[in-house]
Amino acid sequence: MRDYLIEKLYECSKRPYQKYFKKNEPWNIDKTLLMNYPEESLGFGLGNFLYKNHFDIQEKLEDHDIIHVLTNTGVSVYEEIGMQYYLLGNGKKSLYLFMVITTGTIFYPKRMKYFIQQFKRGKKANAFYYLDFSKMLFIPIQTIQQTFNI
Repeated sequence: MRDYLIEKLYECSKRPYQKYFKKNEPWNIDKTLLMNYPEESLGFGLGNFLYKNHFDIQEKLEDHDIIHVLTNTGVSVYEEIGMQYYLLGNGKKSLYLFMVITTGTIFYPKRMKYFIQQFKRGKKANAFYYLDFSKMLFIPIQTIQQTFNI
């Protein structure tokens, strides 16, 4: 039930967040084209992630799925919250991030150990949350992970 509630909160907040807070341009690429990138590349990894999870690219939110790919984070509700803890540890600060962390902590207090672990992982990595990943789609995932200690 709490997973359902969190997912509904996300669905309600996604469109206003995209429209009023995300200032970046959409990437104008679809997951089919991503599968044409070299197999080791970030672009191919993103396409594979989208197909595997039955997702489509969400306009202006492409970076979110890239973070999943780079950090090897799953897509369950608590893992999504854990990824926000990771990003906080990596230095990202945004109203949306704090809302997810606050809500997630309240709804999943028994996952606090996991959240702290993700925060520490993010802290160990070199800051990368701010990169323009649209320009990095041909770079091998492993190269990015090694460069930023992800």
